[in-house]
Amino acid sequence: MELATFAGGCFWCTEAIFERLRGVLKVESGYTSGDKEDPSYEEVSSGTTGHAEANQITFDPKIISYKNLLEIFFKLHDPTTINRQGSDIGEQYRSAIFYHSDEQKKTAEFLKSKIPGVVTEILPSGKFYIAEAYHQDYYNQNNSAPYCKLVIDPKIQKLYKEFKEFTK
Repeated sequence: MELATFAGGCFWCTEAIFERLRGVLKVESGYTSGDKEDPSYEEVSSGTTGHAEANQITFDPKIISYKNLLEIFFKLHDPTTINRQGSDIGEQYRSAIFYHSDEQKKTAEFLKSKIPGVVTEILPSGKFYIAEAYHQDYYNQNNSAPYCKLVIDPKIQKLYKEFKEFTK
């Protein structure tokens, strides 16, 4: 098993995407790359801690590769806007890849170089703080909520359309 850590805006959106992939065993929503130990959602949302909302993904590279995860990541969020995803604005919604090995770093840098205008940061992984329980598996527990219908559903539809071969 390997770990991948991505920040692509609201962690509810990206969690819902990665949970639907074959070879992904676990997706945890949380916070990384900030200054405060064990921050709360409210603290991260204030934009004062330096953390990004992120997902830590445990996956089986024999079933889905890190490169495949990155391709999906780049396609299902906007990697060309600084500190923004849709109406979510702030440093906590930035686009970033937190690599766990030199090989992951090289793969991320290579794929980033192939996409014009990408501002996604590529940084070494650091301490990952798991978000509060009510943020975990958010879409599956709240899929009729307006945010899920308006923001997450289109991303899931795009996943099934463009990456069907990787979905469960």
